[in-house]
Amino acid sequence: MDLPDVGIPPQLARRMSMAEQYEYARTKLTRRRALVTAGAVAGGLLTGCSGSGTTTSSSPSPSATTKVPGSAVTPFGRHLAFGADPRTRMRISWQVPAAVKKPYVRIGSRPDELGRKVEAEIRDLHTPGVQGVRLATEQYYVHAALDDLLPGTTYYYGVGHDGFDPASAPHRSTVSSFRTAPANPESFVFTAFGDQGVSDAAEASDHLLLRQDPAFHLHAGDICYANVNGRGKETDGYDPGFWDLFLKQNEPVAKTVPWMVTTGNHDMEAWYSPDGYGGQSARFSLPDSGFDPRTAPGVYSFVYGNVGFVALDANDVSYEIPANLGYTGGRQTKWLDGRLRELRASAAVDFIVVFFHHCTYSTSTHASDGGVRAEWLPLFAEHQVDLVINGHNHVYERTDAIKNGEVGRPVPIGASTDPSRDGIVYVTAGGGGKDLYGFPAGVEESYEGRVKDRESVDTFQWTKSRSAKEETVEWSRVRYRGFSVLKVEAESGARPRLKVSALAHDGKRIDHFEVRRGA
Repeated sequence: MDLPDVGIPPQLARRMSMAEQYEYARTKLTRRRALVTAGAVAGGLLTGCSGSGTTTSSSPSPSATTKVPGSAVTPFGRHLAFGADPRTRMRISWQVPAAVKKPYVRIGSRPDELGRKVEAEIRDLHTPGVQGVRLATEQYYVHAALDDLLPGTTYYYGVGHDGFDPASAPHRSTVSSFRTAPANPESFVFTAFGDQGVSDAAEASDHLLLRQDPAFHLHAGDICYANVNGRGKETDGYDPGFWDLFLKQNEPVAKTVPWMVTTGNHDMEAWYSPDGYGGQSARFSLPDSGFDPRTAPGVYSFVYGNVGFVALDANDVSYEIPANLGYTGGRQTKWLDGRLRELRASAAVDFIVVFFHHCTYSTSTHASDGGVRAEWLPLFAEHQVDLVINGHNHVYERTDAIKNGEVGRPVPIGASTDPSRDGIVYVTAGGGGKDLYGFPAGVEESYEGRVKDRESVDTFQWTKSRSAKEETVEWSRVRYRGFSVLKVEAESGARPRLKVSALAHDGKRIDHFEVRRGA
């Protein structure tokens, strides 16, 4: 069977498996249909003149706005994120296939009463022409900041611009909703995974996620895979059109569930400054609570209920993929130390959850990253982090409680653990939708309903240290080679706990355990 003729650039095709080429062809055709439906009928919207650099602006180019009337431009790819305080701040982002005038959000307490109007900002992302990949591309991302909201309140919203009013009869079906964090929730659910991409499996992860009714979702990096190689270099194969597909794919979830992303190695897009993160800054509005939102947009923190969350950019410390190694000059690690100290000292915070891309502890393809262990492990231990969530390896793997580099206490499926006594459990949740990995030869899967306990497991030879040697470990407790979603229910009260579960795509539970302090 021949591939549809969608013009996969040779440089990109050489780096793709046959399955990825078929997926590229399928999604490329989908993107064409989506953009035409959205009103992208002007010849210059899919490709433009070659050039270099990237620009963002709060107002579109006047010449660009004349190509397509506003009434013919339909917003797509809506996605939410909390501001620094999830109780009172929400960020609404979306994409338009052409530059528009005066974008805005309408918001109200009922879908038919969107009385408040908030101006939005356009961030025009220019992708330079890269030989062998594709011609230059202009993408238009729009963002609105909603502050001074009421805690625990459902709001309805619609996005628009001159010529497209979401409150008018033709467009009322585009109105959606979100809910701010309650002031003191007794319990709430959040979900997590990394390594999603654009595929049928990625879409299935979204459907499974939505059935869990989460208050928000944590994405542990490698979001879209527009950058095929993920080395953080301009020689990586790249197609920015995958972002259009990704945002459209995830819109049914992300338009109502805040999508809290961090930065993976495939999210280092070297064509955008600074340090390859200009694209992430253009597409997402994330909390500005990190040490420098401009240079490190995937580094931030927020508190929801009784849990403090910290997002990190492991590209800063990774030995395996050193394109951005040390790019913060130690500022991220210094900020992390201070933020963990603040969270642990807060009487309102029972648990601390840290999420980032590269694995601290994993036996799968990329194994563990020695830079993460060297820089951050001492801080996790000092401040008694309760749960660490990673991606990078496209599997589900979960450790026992680890203390001082060894098993502090076994945590079999269904067990409870106390981080203040036993150590920290590390979860690799990289089964979000991208092609799956495996485990070393002879290492069996072991998960709920199919437990195959082992005294020790050999890891792949990767980045345990700067010298990259294999290791034999005793901490690998659960291993599942399949797509999955992590679900966590946080409870407060007299006996606070985190009830952690992992779900396969068929909805079956493959792991569960509890985290309690002072248990």
